[in-house]
Amino acid sequence: VEGLVFKAVDEILRSSEKMGRGALWLVVACVTGGDALAPVGGLWAKVKSAVGLKGSESYDELVTDLKALVDEKNCGPILIRLSWHDAGVYSTGKLTGGCPNAAMRFTDGGEGTFGANAGLPDVALGLLKPITEKYCDAGVISNADMWALAANVAIECMDGPKIATRFGRSDAKSSDESVESQVGRLPDGDKGTDHLKEIFGPKGFDDKDIVCLSGAHTVGSCHVDRSGFDGPWAEDPLKFDNSYFVDMLNTKYVKETTSAGNPQFRNKDKGIMMLISDLALLEAPYKQYVEKYAADQDAFFEDFTAAWTKLQELGCSDLRETL
Repeated sequence: VEGLVFKAVDEILRSSEKMGRGALWLVVACVTGGDALAPVGGLWAKVKSAVGLKGSESYDELVTDLKALVDEKNCGPILIRLSWHDAGVYSTGKLTGGCPNAAMRFTDGGEGTFGANAGLPDVALGLLKPITEKYCDAGVISNADMWALAANVAIECMDGPKIATRFGRSDAKSSDESVESQVGRLPDGDKGTDHLKEIFGPKGFDDKDIVCLSGAHTVGSCHVDRSGFDGPWAEDPLKFDNSYFVDMLNTKYVKETTSAGNPQFRNKDKGIMMLISDLALLEAPYKQYVEKYAADQDAFFEDFTAAWTKLQELGCSDLRETL
């Protein structure tokens, strides 16, 4: 019996790349009867060991490792940016295609070389490397799924909403699976409302979505050596709340030019800044949502969760609820 089970498991592992190793854990459980096989020479324990970490066991341990990373390195914001830029290249307008496929892993061309992604292939993936080696290299989860999960764990760690992650994204096998350019796909911080519509509209986002997704700027900072902009949007760049909207309505900003030559706005007293694309949200029809979220953090969290989940799943199909 034991030999037949291990042979079946081996065949499944070698022929079901798309299914994902977490799902295989459940398959083996159903086929063998799970712990009912324990008396047969501890067969169930051996099967689990052979297949590796699976199902809820792997998920819980992975989340624990991601939380530890965010807490130790204060890297939540860059993990959010990693997921956003991985998925955000999707478009159905003049440009088509794109999906969250972790193409930034490759730096010989494509998305790993986009200026908009500066700091992600080296800094973000460097931070994730030990976790990537433990889980992605072992086949427990794809890189693209792990990036999505890492962002959602980071949001929750920084006191933001708890966002469920679905799984089943496939990883790019080379830079050839990148989109052709960031232009027309990822937003520029030095442009206004027309640009926001051009970028977000083809992804299926409306005015409300644009505002609440911009609210992710409540965490993190711009770095001159990466984006050409400089400084945090909020006084506490590691707390996910609605202060981005509160400050936008109640803080006076003065236009300045960064050392890289990029225009932005700063409040020196608070040590915070806003981009042109941020303050564009004070124009109609966006301002109504800025006011709504400034007054009601729960409303911001609810709308952000819906829009963010949609963003993370752009171009994906047949996603599943578990690893």
